[in-house]
Amino acid sequence: MSKDSGSESRQRMPVLFIGHGSPMNAISDNAHTRMLSGLGQRLPWPRAILVVSAHWMTDGTWITAMPNPKTIHDFYGFPEELFQVQYPAPGSPETAKLVSSLVHDPKVNLDREMWGLDHGTWAVLRHLFPKADIPVLQLSISMQHPGEYHYLLGKQLRQLREQGILIIGSGNIVHNLRRIRWEADTKPFDWNVEFDDWVKGRLIARDDQALVRDYLSSAAGKLSVPTPDHYYPMLTILGAADGGEQVRMEFEELQNASISMRSFSFGA
Repeated sequence: MSKDSGSESRQRMPVLFIGHGSPMNAISDNAHTRMLSGLGQRLPWPRAILVVSAHWMTDGTWITAMPNPKTIHDFYGFPEELFQVQYPAPGSPETAKLVSSLVHDPKVNLDREMWGLDHGTWAVLRHLFPKADIPVLQLSISMQHPGEYHYLLGKQLRQLREQGILIIGSGNIVHNLRRIRWEADTKPFDWNVEFDDWVKGRLIARDDQALVRDYLSSAAGKLSVPTPDHYYPMLTILGAADGGEQVRMEFEELQNASISMRSFSFGA
């Protein structure tokens, strides 16, 4: 169970992958956001939170290292209510330096002013931890590197779990905005179902290498992952999970015909 925010936990933290979907989930009351609220209630209270967001794509790997990260509204065409949302969680320059010191390959660069918390982070955290009273850091995605890079990065981040730091990957296993449909009750494409089921099976079997190397080996995979930005955070979470930990499916839903909201945890 969650602890009072005034106390820090040094018990081993779980790792999470959250399918975040539309920015509107930040202000919506639906099955997905209710799942997040319930999950937040049962998680141990973290010393800090490190989020790998699909929406911070960089040259090299960076971590936010400012004391007060800004809330970034990195979208357009949505209601004004969404642009008014703030998630004023503190940062932690000390934790950023810790991460940079522990991860040796790749080098983790400290960002003291460029970024902040984009909606891949705050749209999830405002349901998990609505009080915004836990230090939050964001880790970028180095887009010039393949899946193996992000998986091995997760392996190095794994040691943070012993220090009370909750690691969250925020993206979507299936994310094809070119094929998205906004009509109510629209059915998912067959390739969406096929690839989401394939990923589920590999997660249950803990076949990490298939997820790292073979995700584009089928037509369904190519349609589901047209660009890897929303897929890579999942690979970092796989790396941060111990090989013997079994996956727990927290949420399973396909939205807008071409989005998978599948969310899961290890060690929760």
